[in-house]
Order: sequence, then C-alpha cells, then structure tokens
Amino acid sequence: MFKPRFSLLLLICSTFLASCGGSGTASTPGSEVMSAAAELGQLIFKDPSLSASGAMSCETCHDPRIGHASPFTTAVALGGPGLNEQGLRTPPAINYLKFNGAFTLDADGAPMGGFFWDGRANSLAEQAKGPLLGAVEMANRTPADVIAKLSAATYADRFKKVFGANIFSDAETAFERVAYALERYQIEDKDFAPFTSKFDAVNQGKASFTPEELRGLAWFNRADKGNCAACHPSTKPDNAPAALFTDFSYDNLGIPRNTEISANADANFFDKGLCGPVRADVSAQVALCGAFKVPSLRNVAQRQRFFHNGKFNTLQQAVEFYITRDTSPSTWYTDALGAVVPYNDLPLAERSLVNVTEGPYNRRGQSPALDAQEIRELIAFLRALSDGYMN
Repeated sequence: MFKPRFSLLLLICSTFLASCGGSGTASTPGSEVMSAAAELGQLIFKDPSLSASGAMSCETCHDPRIGHASPFTTAVALGGPGLNEQGLRTPPAINYLKFNGAFTLDADGAPMGGFFWDGRANSLAEQAKGPLLGAVEMANRTPADVIAKLSAATYADRFKKVFGANIFSDAETAFERVAYALERYQIEDKDFAPFTSKFDAVNQGKASFTPEELRGLAWFNRADKGNCAACHPSTKPDNAPAALFTDFSYDNLGIPRNTEISANADANFFDKGLCGPVRADVSAQVALCGAFKVPSLRNVAQRQRFFHNGKFNTLQQAVEFYITRDTSPSTWYTDALGAVVPYNDLPLAERSLVNVTEGPYNRRGQSPALDAQEIRELIAFLRALSDGYMN
C-alpha cells in the first residue's frame, strides 16, 4: 500500500510545464491572446482529418462543453480506422492538467504526477502524441502519417510559417512540433483552466453556498465523513490560483469490473493501471498494481462516465460506491451466480492492495460514513465545482 497522506499540500508539488522551441508571440499570464504555436494547437485539437478515420479529433473525446471530458455515454470510446474499435479506458477529463507534473516515485515508492490514467506520459506534449498514434484512437501508424495529413490541412501554411518553411520534410521533427503546439494550446487557452465555478465565486466573495452545499463541503473535507479532501484537496496549492481538487496522486479503489469493456470478456485479463497492460516500466512494483491517477473533481458533475473503466454513469452511483463499497459489498460485487467477489477487477493475489485503511473505506462491519441525506448534500457541493457559474 502507499504511504498515508499525512500532508495534503506537500503532495501538491507539480509545477507548470516548461515550454521549449517554436516561434510566435509568447502569451503572458492572464492574457487572452495565445501564441502562434498555441493557435495552431487549437486547430490541430479540433481537426478530425488528422485521424485514420477522418472523423476523430482530440476534441471528439475531450469535449470543451463538459470540462474537456468524454462526451460518450458508453464506458469507452470507439476509434480506429473504422471508428469501430473499442478502447480500454474512459477518456479522462483534461482540464486543469497544466498544473500537473512529470511522473515520479518518492523515497517511499508513492507515485505522483504523469499524464493518462496510468501516468505513462511526462508532459502534455508527450501525452498529445498518444491518441494520434493509438490503434484504437486516431490510428495513425507513424508520425509520418500524421504529418502527411497535416501537410494537406487548410492551416498547413501557417504551420510552416511558425515552424519553418521546410518543416514537413522532416516528419519526426514536425510531429514533435505538433505535440508542442497541442501542449501550448492546453497551457495558454484559459478554457482549460477557467476557475469559473460557484466554488470560485464563493471564494471571491461573489456568491454564497446554499445550506445544503455548505454541509456537503463539510462532509467533503471531514476525515471521519466523506474524506474526499484526502486525495482531492479543497485548498489552494502553491502553483495554482485556486483549489484543483486533485493532488495528482494515485489510489487503488477496487472499482468493480466493467463487462461493457470487450477486453474483460477474457476472465484472465485485468487492467492494473500502473502495472499494465498499457504501461510496462513499473510493472515489477507489485505494490502499484491496481492504482490509477486521481482526477480533478472540477466539472465532475458534467461527466457521462466515472472512474478509469467507466463503470458508473451517474455521480450518485460514484459517490455511493465510495461510501458503501465495504459496508455493502453485495451492492457492487455480486456476480451473475449471486456470489459476492470484492475487488473483482484485480487478480486474486493483488486484491489485498486495495485501499481499505483510509476513510470512508475503513468502516467494514460498521454503518456508512454518510447517510442518504449527507450523500445528497455532498453531491450538491460537487455540482458547485462545475465551471461556467453565473450568479
């Protein structure tokens, strides 16, 4: 198991990603004018012609209307050349990731940072390459395939103007510039980190929580109740203007197996997060098996699916799972034959790695940490984290 989170703020140690290379006018903090590279990144982000299908863009799986989260009601997206190949995990929300940092393991082996559900990319630029080349996503076979498509795009001349007249003659370098442009777009466009929720308005003295929301905030923060703040701090870190509602750590929650994912038809297949099958470099560290990245809870009420495998499709289900996972395991882990098999999406030998020590998971044999009314109040607070609040 990972070490206890003794200090929330000590865990929030990531810094802004450093920019590198490229030309164009640099944006300044708070400016609404993006650099030329970022403007290209915006065009690339929205361009479905860069996929093998011609119908999938970055925006397809990261809808700006819902916090750049997945708009699909299905557990995972369909991609590939024919848009008929199922992914393994729910596309994660990518808002507020510019405050994240590279993947690290501390002296005690606790993981932190990184991009994707398993943290295998160390920057927004590195992360941006993955979907472009992913076989069940945009499905380009090589960087050269991406660049061939981009060179035919309506903004190809702008790309050459920013990155050099001969940029398309070197596909590898051009692909690096694509990733860089996507990184700059996510860093510079304020819509990726708007801080415009009711929570922000309250902190700015422009609004007030309802009594229900205020009680929900209390349950969110209290270690003996929801204890959400253990991984989703509601306090401002040093590197952001307001709370991010994630500490960029990892946790093993024992999410139930999702039979909607075709890979799970094989009883011997398990998605173990940091231990693979997508990531391989830390798979030998068994203590990390089953751990996935802690996402930000900003805009969580707008999501269509929850957790890495999209097991739940309502916020109510997700919160109830947290609160009653071990007090009512039959609700979550009963198989087709009526047997209760807790933590059934991990191999038997690794189910002991699931977090059972922190609240609200530490109440096996007791009543849940929150009752039905308190759960409703917690959800009311979580809805106050949606951007676009208008008083």
